[in-house]
Amino acid sequence: MATQKITVTLDDDQVKEIRALVAAGQAANVSAFVQHAVRVALHDAAGWKEMLGESLQQTGGPLTKNERTWADAFLFPQERKSGPKKGRAA
Repeated sequence: MATQKITVTLDDDQVKEIRALVAAGQAANVSAFVQHAVRVALHDAAGWKEMLGESLQQTGGPLTKNERTWADAFLFPQERKSGPKKGRAA
């Protein structure tokens, strides 16, 4: 399997915890720990995607544009872009 070296930024506390696990023999090295964490996260994401797909099929199919907009605003309220409001005079 081919690999690539990338740069990942982590909080100092996370790096300390990973290095402590390596020192305790619970991970071979930092790279091995990160590879495992990414593998687990990708597996989880795939599982959630499959479960969402099945749920949507059972409840009427894919989300409409309005449903997706509502869900995005509900799940990620801090990511709303602030800018000029439409319909307001400058």
